[in-house]
Amino acid sequence: MQVSEITPVELARYAREDETDQDVISTFTLILSAAKAYIKGYTGLSNEQLDTKEDISIAVFVLANEMYENRIFTVKDNNVNKVVQSILDMHSINLL
Repeated sequence: MQVSEITPVELARYAREDETDQDVISTFTLILSAAKAYIKGYTGLSNEQLDTKEDISIAVFVLANEMYENRIFTVKDNNVNKVVQSILDMHSINLL
C-alpha cells in the first residue's frame, strides 16, 4: 500500500476504533496529516518518493496509532519509537 492511499478509516481500523464514529475519523484525519508531515520532514522525501517505499506505510500506521494512543508526539522521554525510526532512517536523505 502506498502512503497516499492510506485513509483515516484504515487508521481507525488499525487502532481498533469505531470507523463509523465521525469524531474518531476527524481525529485520525488530523493524525494522518501530522504523521505524513513528520515523515516527510524526517526523511526529506517528497509525497511521490514516499509512495515508492512500501515500508513507509508501516511507519505511518505505527506512528499514527502511537499518536492516537498516547495523544503525544512520537518522542517520549527523548526516545523515538524504534520501529518508526529504523524505517525512516533507511530512507532519510536529510542525514548530515
